[in-house]
Amino acid sequence: MNSRIMILMLTGLLCAPAGAVEIEGVKLADTATVAGRDLVLNGAGLRKRLLFDVYVASLYLPAKVSAAAAVLAAQPRRVEIHMLREVGADDFLEALKKGIEANASQTERDAIRPQMSELTKIITAIGETKEADTITLDFVGGSTLVTFNGVEKTRIAGQGFNRALLNAWLGDHPVQADLKKAMLGG
Repeated sequence: MNSRIMILMLTGLLCAPAGAVEIEGVKLADTATVAGRDLVLNGAGLRKRLLFDVYVASLYLPAKVSAAAAVLAAQPRRVEIHMLREVGADDFLEALKKGIEANASQTERDAIRPQMSELTKIITAIGETKEADTITLDFVGGSTLVTFNGVEKTRIAGQGFNRALLNAWLGDHPVQADLKKAMLGG
């Protein structure tokens, strides 16, 4: 093989797009647009409960970071949840509330009670999620935009709520340690 062909082949490999990440059959885009800004896939992982694969969670940010504190400082940001099985609204909410309780003080939880009530109403109205359903949480300007299968459901104001929700996955006591690591690009 002559050196010219070799150089062309290597250049092609280096310039080729990285392609989407795939976890348990869920193809995740390399980028997402939130509030007119392009975000990059920071990391993604699998949420397991006992022996069951429950969902794939992905985190999109303006630039890749590996520390939870840096994620909380980034604006805008997105968490996408791609369901891998049917999950009842009560089960989904219970798991989310446990993650928040493990990472927020009683004072912080009391402060976000109205926002949690609003989120509970939305998740209850959605009802049981099914395989391939997607819940998107966009964090923009102190509000959390909740979208279900591409349809906006609500916008919940409050930086504290925003932080508590994200800390369910990325806090000191996340719902699943290896999911946190994966979302932080580890």
